[in-house]
Amino acid sequence: MAPLGEAEGLKELDPRALNGTNVLELFVFAHAATGRAVVTARLDNLGKGASGAAVQNMNLLLGLPEDAGLELERAA
Repeated sequence: MAPLGEAEGLKELDPRALNGTNVLELFVFAHAATGRAVVTARLDNLGKGASGAAVQNMNLLLGLPEDAGLELERAA
């Protein structure tokens, strides 16, 4: 958690930093005096429709690699 004033730094984050990953980054900024908080998430959800999410969750439940069956061939 970071002070709310540091949320301005989110403007400088590269939105493509997580492309091609199954990573989710959460940023929480709080202002203790007002009780106000800003929560921001960054993820690559391209190709993550309901069917992809279902396969990913099934993999987790079965103890398989999280991205099994979800690997996409990338154009060279």
